[in-house]
Amino acid sequence: MKPDELLALDRQHVWHPYGPMPGREAPLVVESASGVRLRLAEEAYGQRELVDGMSSWWSAIHGYRHPVLDEAARTQLEQVSHVMFGGLTHEPAVRLAQRLAAVAPGDLEHVFLADSGSVSVEVAVKMCLQYWRSLGRPAKRRLLTWRGGYHGDTWQPMSVCDPEGGMHELWSGVLPRQVFADAPPPGFDDGPDEAYVRHLHETVARHADELAAVIVEPVVQGAGGMRFHSPAYVRALREACDAHDVLLVLDEIATGFGRTGALFAADHARVTPDVLCVGKALTGGYLTLAATLCTPRVAEGISRGEVPVLAHGPTFMGNPLTCAVADASLGLLLGQDWAGEVARIERGLRAGLAGAEDIPGVTDVRVLGAIGVVQLDRPVDMAAATRASVRTGVWLRPFRDTVYAMPPYVTGDDDVALICAALRAAAEEG
Repeated sequence: MKPDELLALDRQHVWHPYGPMPGREAPLVVESASGVRLRLAEEAYGQRELVDGMSSWWSAIHGYRHPVLDEAARTQLEQVSHVMFGGLTHEPAVRLAQRLAAVAPGDLEHVFLADSGSVSVEVAVKMCLQYWRSLGRPAKRRLLTWRGGYHGDTWQPMSVCDPEGGMHELWSGVLPRQVFADAPPPGFDDGPDEAYVRHLHETVARHADELAAVIVEPVVQGAGGMRFHSPAYVRALREACDAHDVLLVLDEIATGFGRTGALFAADHARVTPDVLCVGKALTGGYLTLAATLCTPRVAEGISRGEVPVLAHGPTFMGNPLTCAVADASLGLLLGQDWAGEVARIERGLRAGLAGAEDIPGVTDVRVLGAIGVVQLDRPVDMAAATRASVRTGVWLRPFRDTVYAMPPYVTGDDDVALICAALRAAAEEG
């Protein structure tokens, strides 16, 4: 299909994420991908290949067409690509669950395989609600989070996204009413603000009788604004939850598997949640998969209830093809010096963005692990920023008032420098 024909049909039929129908801006047509580069079907702004600075929305940590992951998919296709998970099991799902339980913090040893990150949050909420119902405390049915967060686009996850200025503000008054603490003070390396720590403890205490769980993104608030905060606030929440008999859910869909420089962001805080959500990088960007892990306390509590099962079962739960690729992706990650590679990218981002604070309109520049963020004093002009980054030879996807990058861990130093140049160009023109 020729690019112009494809784009015409795309405009007629395809609804793209966070966009109108039909779309206002024609998307770029990707013909193929390899390593960290996207090959376009035709030249755009003088470029035919683009370095992917986004890891395909933070998932393709090993880049594209990785031989280990390609081989895992081919091998599994020769066995079975899908089989229902009710009443049946198979090696790829068992091996993946075993590996996840082994690397997750603490005693998160029970694994529920979900279709997507948002669904994993839905499952986490259902686990927490059912846990308290099973213990005869159905009044504990609300969730507490802090402002500035984002947890997905399905129903319960939307209810714990920031209701004021967040992407789901439209649904205020329709979604379940949750409890919101103030947003955590910014700064990963800053010492804890004791007044804010007290605020967290007091908010949990005040609502403890009605709270099923606290749910937050630890250390990095992703799609809500790419903000970093001290791990001390995650520890404070763990302490408050323990003191007032509330479960703690950590959403590591974006931060899991090394992105922040620790295997899990919870490791920075040295805490174990009761429930953990992971996704995005789980399959190395090959296929959609997420997981919800919980402790024996949660699993046993549900199993003691009047309804002793977790009534959730997606059709493609535990898909063998996806699980095989995910297990291979985790093996690939853990079998190399992933921490060294993330630290190398962090150094490159810091060097490449040094002085970017001086760009007119830039209010903050921050780097943590393989995450680089340039924040502006205005909403980004998406079209102008995209043109600027593509002209530089890099694919970025700015949002709100930020231009940012989350490169694959295999991105070389020269390409990291190119990504930084694109961030600067997007900030200047967007």
